[in-house]
Amino acid sequence: MTKNALVTEELASKFATEKETPYTRWVANEGLDIISAHYIPDLHTVDLKPWARRGGKGVYINHEASRTSNDCYVCEIPPGKQLEPQRQLFEEMIYVLDGRGSTTVWNDAGKRITFEWQAGSLFAIPLNAFCQHFNGSGKDAARFVAVTNGPGIINLYEDIDFIFGTQYDFKNRFSGEPDYFDNKGEQKGLLLETNFVADAINLPLIHAKERGAGGGHIRFNMAKGSMNSHISQFPVGTYKKAHCHGPGAHVIMMSGTGYSLMWQEGEEPRRYDWGKGTMIVPPNMWYHQHFNTGSEPARYLAFKHEVVSIRNAQGVPKAWISKRLGGDQIDYADESPVVRTMFKDALAEIGLEPRMESVYEAELADLPEKV
Repeated sequence: MTKNALVTEELASKFATEKETPYTRWVANEGLDIISAHYIPDLHTVDLKPWARRGGKGVYINHEASRTSNDCYVCEIPPGKQLEPQRQLFEEMIYVLDGRGSTTVWNDAGKRITFEWQAGSLFAIPLNAFCQHFNGSGKDAARFVAVTNGPGIINLYEDIDFIFGTQYDFKNRFSGEPDYFDNKGEQKGLLLETNFVADAINLPLIHAKERGAGGGHIRFNMAKGSMNSHISQFPVGTYKKAHCHGPGAHVIMMSGTGYSLMWQEGEEPRRYDWGKGTMIVPPNMWYHQHFNTGSEPARYLAFKHEVVSIRNAQGVPKAWISKRLGGDQIDYADESPVVRTMFKDALAEIGLEPRMESVYEAELADLPEKV
């Protein structure tokens, strides 16, 4: 199984003062925990603590392999309540897990707009704009998961008042446009430039054969930020090609059931079962591969920082390029036989069979030669 790279206490003590950072101290001062995990079975039910400053509940979920690149937290708004207003000198993308409500965004120039959201909505907060989230139900809590690039900013400045209290409008990011959070956008290839998706669970996707199994894909640039995200979906009885990339991709399962394999090169894969609300965070350059063992298409959202995307000279992420060409994606023809056996057995348990034969054959037509 995967090695954990633990060393002696003597060696660890030499680096003890470097383990904590301004960011981890800030989270502790917020009264919250950091769950150091790369697998959370269900974000809908993960335990939260009272978050006094924001007026809700929360928890941070950050594996050590990605904590300095970006972070993830889950936040809950009590029934009939709202979070306290906040502005920040880092970016934030939000996916609504449960409930419904609204968010108001405004700047120092006095421009203020409000939009409504529901479970499945996806949006981003413009850099350093004020925002306040409201629960639209007086009976049920609302819960969302967010990814930010806060760790690098907090570690850089180590000045919380500056990070959360600087008066400055980034007018190129947000100038109070009335339609800023309309459910619209401009499609550029696989990339959708938008600030709000009302229903990401049912958003139409673009065919992306390069990832295998006839799946759909769409990428997002939201609020003109440097972070990015994407949604992928793959059919019943199929699975994605294995690939690896840099740290910080937070993969949230939106629908379907199945499992993922993750492993470091040269080691045996480890299986992680998932359903709606599961989150998987592949550590830096770990291979990972997603399998649909349910009766409906499986869809996931990946929140990530640009450091994830190791690109070639043409700007194409190497995770989309065959290892035969120098990329970081394993072709079906080169995967371990164990992968197919495990998938067939998993489907057999629920009375299904793989629908991969035509996919394997189609790949062979364009498969690069091994070098």
